[in-house]
Amino acid sequence: MLADKIHITPPGSLYARIRDELRARIVAGVYKPHARLPSESELMSNYGVSRITVRQALGELEKEGVLFKVAGKGMFVSLPKPFQSLARLQGFAEALSEQGHEIYNHLVGIKHLPASSAVAQRLGLAEGAPVTELRRVRHLNRQPVSLDVTYVAAHLGKRLAQENLATRDIFLILENDYAIALGYADLSIDAIQADSELPELLQIADGAPVLRIERLTHTKDGSPLDFEYLYCRADNFQLRARIER
Repeated sequence: MLADKIHITPPGSLYARIRDELRARIVAGVYKPHARLPSESELMSNYGVSRITVRQALGELEKEGVLFKVAGKGMFVSLPKPFQSLARLQGFAEALSEQGHEIYNHLVGIKHLPASSAVAQRLGLAEGAPVTELRRVRHLNRQPVSLDVTYVAAHLGKRLAQENLATRDIFLILENDYAIALGYADLSIDAIQADSELPELLQIADGAPVLRIERLTHTKDGSPLDFEYLYCRADNFQLRARIER
């Protein structure tokens, strides 16, 4: 039950302010995962609002996945999905470690090979030029969440092959160890069905939906540096972005 009754104006913003306050309490840990929220009647009394207003606030939080309903028992706090923001250029471990998650990379393989037409075009190389392919399965809290296939020019790839890629992000190695300033990345996102090696590596069913991201990262001066295909599970991980009008 909320500690104090809260009287909010103007009426038009009542449900949004209740929604936002409840969300803030959940994020702050006042209501833990799987905890039952105060009943509709309690919230009506505490906020001095109608049942319709309370249901609108709770309904929006349910749509966001913050709450889930149990018939006859009320609203409960969902176990939050880990997420990475698309608004910042960060490595996987860099972003998720900030949220307190356990990160581990399983290095599936490293190959030195001629650049395909697609890879050469992205990296600004001649087709057939030497590149390095790095394949890693990213684990979040001991569950696989993505297969990352990274391509870099061979002179960088040979150096990266000597690094500890199980616990370190390539972005941080490039910046901190190699003094290469990162600038920006171009992304494209689509959905595909898991086939080939993805079901086994990501522990998902054949044909399960997978989010595929193509990311081309540039240096601060605009030169293409790192081209990746990221194949992300759809059930245990989120990508988020804030888009301004």
